[in-house]
Amino acid sequence: MNRALFEEKWEVIRDQATLWWSLMADFDLKKVDKAEVKFDKFVTMLQVKYGYTRQKAREEVGRFWAEHEAKHKKTA
Repeated sequence: MNRALFEEKWEVIRDQATLWWSLMADFDLKKVDKAEVKFDKFVTMLQVKYGYTRQKAREEVGRFWAEHEAKHKKTA
């Protein structure tokens, strides 16, 4: 998932984030809401919370979005 798509879909991602990443709390997401570049802030928070490398955090966001899209295409 690229930065532009993340920024565009932030509200959808935000709604699902705590279900996918249980260590992410609402106050964490509020920090991302305030960030100028939400993708970078979110990736950094995944690194801190889960000990991911930056690349792994980006891959996890991409995996989340791919699964989310696949699930919604089935129901659409």
